[in-house]
Order: sequence, then structure tokens, then C-alpha cells
Amino acid sequence: MALINENFLKLKAGYLFPEIGRRVTAFQQQNPEKATRLIRCGIGDVTEALPAAAIQAMHEGVDELAHRSSFKGYGPEQGYAFLREAVAEHQYAGLNISADEIFISDGSKCDTGNILDIFGKGNRIAITDPVYPVYVDTNVMAGNTGDADASGAYEGLVYLRCDASNGFVAAPPAEKVDMVYLCFPNNPTGAVATRAQLTAWVDYALANDTIILFDSAYEAFVQDSDVPRSIYEIPGAHECAMEFRSFSKHGGFTGVRCAYTVIPKTLMGSTADGQKIPLHQLWSRRHSTKFNGASYPVQKAAAALFSPAGKEQVAALIQHYMGNAKLLREACQTAGLTVFGGENAPYVWVGCPAGKTSWEMFDAMLHDAQVVITPGSGFGAAGEGWFRISAFNSRENVEEVCRRISALLA
Repeated sequence: MALINENFLKLKAGYLFPEIGRRVTAFQQQNPEKATRLIRCGIGDVTEALPAAAIQAMHEGVDELAHRSSFKGYGPEQGYAFLREAVAEHQYAGLNISADEIFISDGSKCDTGNILDIFGKGNRIAITDPVYPVYVDTNVMAGNTGDADASGAYEGLVYLRCDASNGFVAAPPAEKVDMVYLCFPNNPTGAVATRAQLTAWVDYALANDTIILFDSAYEAFVQDSDVPRSIYEIPGAHECAMEFRSFSKHGGFTGVRCAYTVIPKTLMGSTADGQKIPLHQLWSRRHSTKFNGASYPVQKAAAALFSPAGKEQVAALIQHYMGNAKLLREACQTAGLTVFGGENAPYVWVGCPAGKTSWEMFDAMLHDAQVVITPGSGFGAAGEGWFRISAFNSRENVEEVCRRISALLA
């Protein structure tokens, strides 16, 4: 009989979002009369139509596939040059990132998990708490942790607690770590790191030979001009950080699937005997072996987001979602709750009413208000007592959610 990867047995009962889905399905089956009122503000999935520029480009790409003279088969695994060059020009202008340091993929969730393929065993890995669950679970699957304790914390990981006292932005640890996951604007808390805070992280990484895995999938939602959108705005980051970005939230591509990872050629890892190896070449080899590239029509659509019309349409989408976030933030504040996020990110991170746990608040919102939120404890022990509301929805639905929050907490 084939042996299994027993690291999967260390995982908690269910990934957060499938567990939410299970509870919502049970509620719908048991309460059919209330199910029709359900509004989902849990998972961070977009709701509005794709930008017209992307739709047009995708149609053009499909039309090209209809003729032998313009047909495209296998594309370059690292991504078509036209998209890599567009990303370099429009997203990293002045930041010394070249097109061949950009790798196109089908999602940042995939990349942040798959990146572990190029790292060896025995690395000391730090994560923030609360945290996007993929960072933790993929390390568990890869065998980089021991078992979880009663709080859900895994042996072998360094947890950096984020709470109201530090604005949900962790400072570098006193101990040395080999790798650290940072996400700004943050999922789930909506927090952003200042230039000074990111500089402290880069200085720490350079001093300790630490690799920063910087997830900036939500950079398009930053509203404050003094908040860095890329880790490469910080001097020295090219020697210590890789960056993950996505078209999922930028252009509404959650169902279309396109993203990219940036790995500077100056970013090095080490062999056991101390030899320095460029991580760029390892990721390129992994990409070529295990990935056949995002589809041609999808990459055409992604590139169209950088056209003048595409930029205008993306800006309108961001404005819509951030308008939603402002309404949700204000409704929770008016109800007397403690609120973070919602200003530079599409997530509002809310403290539960006194005496309620995260899952109790989830149940109250579901059963009494027919609104789906995300319990903070699903993002780590430090998330207990908090919940996340997603601003990805129609304006009509968000306004109704605000009314229901007011009524529930009156």
C-alpha cells in the first residue's frame, strides 16, 4: 500500500473557508425561509463584472486561437513577454525590477504555497498571528512544523503576535529567523505597514540573512500616498525579499486566475555548505517543471488592465470596493465596536462585542442577521475576539449589511 504524506494529518479539521461554507450550508438547509436573505461578506471574493478592457482583450485572444495563423499553443512557462514587460513598466517603474524577474502564474495563493519547493528543511520560519491560513497550512504539509498545540499553534513556527497594541503590525523578532511571511495591506486585518516599519524589517532581514516573503496582493487598495505598495520601495529589499501580487483583486480575476511573483536576481539562498545560490534560477526551474503557464487569453486580459482604459476601469472598481469598506467601517464604529482596516484595504477587522468569541459572533451574524462574516480565530489564536468583514459586494448589499449590523447591536 502506498504511504501517505503524514504531515497532512497534522492539519486542523478543515481549512477555514470550507468550514464556513459547511456552516452556511447547514443554516440554509435548516432555515430555508431565512436563506433567501443571506448576504455573504466572508470570503474575499470579488462580485463586480470584469473591466471592459479585459473582456475585450480576452475575446481578442480567443479569436486568435480560432485561426491557424495566429494560434498559440504552449506559451513560455514564466509568462508571455508582453505581460511581464507591462508589469515591470506599470507596477515597478523606478524600482529596478526587470521583466525577466517577474513570473506569471495562476494565483498568489498557489505561489505562496508552491514557493516552499525551492527551500530546504530546517529553516526557522516566522509568521504573523493573525495570518492568512495558507502560509501556515502549506508549511505543515511540507513538513516544516511539528504538531499543533491546544491553541492551534504549530511547533517549529515563530509566531509574531499582532494585536490592537501594535496596530496589527508586527515588529521584527529578537531572535534570528531564516524566512518570514509579511502581508501588506494585510489579510485579514486590513492593516498597512509604514515606510519606517518596512525599513525595520528589511534592515533586520539584511542583518540576519532572512528571506522576506512579501504578499502584496492588495496593493491596489492603498489610498495613502505615504504607504509603500511594494517592498522594493525600501532600500536593500532586492537582496532580501521576494514579492507576490495578484490580478484577482486588482482586476477582479478571482475566477479568471492570473498573478505574478517577483524574484530579483540578487536574492540568494544558501546550500548546507554555505554556497550562495540565486533563488531566481531555482524558481524558474520549478516553474518550468511543474507549471505550463497561465492561458494566453487570460494573459492578454491581464495586460489590458494596464492600458489607459483598463487603468481607469480598475480605478473605478477599487473606488467602489473602498466605498463599501468605508460604509462598513463607519457602521461598526457607530455600533460601538473597535475597528481596524477598511482605509487602505478591502477588509474591516472588528472587535467582537464584550463576552462573545469569534465563532459566537459568526453564528449571531448568520442566524440573527443573515450575514456571513469570517471569525478572527480562524486566522490564528491572536484573532480570537475579532471578525473580518469583506467589502467585496454590491453597494446595495453593503448598505443592507450596515442596517443589519446596527439593528443587531442596538
